[in-house]
Amino acid sequence: MKKIEAIIKPFKLDEVREGLAEAGITGLTVTEVKGFGRQRGHTELYRGAEYVVDFLPKTKVELIVGDQDVERVVEAIIKAARTGKIGDGKIFVSAVEQVVRIRTGETGDSAI
Repeated sequence: MKKIEAIIKPFKLDEVREGLAEAGITGLTVTEVKGFGRQRGHTELYRGAEYVVDFLPKTKVELIVGDQDVERVVEAIIKAARTGKIGDGKIFVSAVEQVVRIRTGETGDSAI
């Protein structure tokens, strides 16, 4: 099993969710986060005063999938989240040792 974490632009969330649904994914977790990468934030003008926004709003999508589904899911996220501009985000894939469904006590792939 693998955990896939994707940091994406907030306005791309619906497209990513739809792409994952088409890829057969039934569950995911979404968190509003802030951060920056190479773009290092940006400068904005508010009521005539210029100020620096250090952390940009992002959306973090997390899901657990079987090993056989990783490539399909990563491709679905890339296809849905890509704008071609800086700040499109990142995808992290890491190993998951164990999953337990609290309600039933199921473990492993059946608990996903």
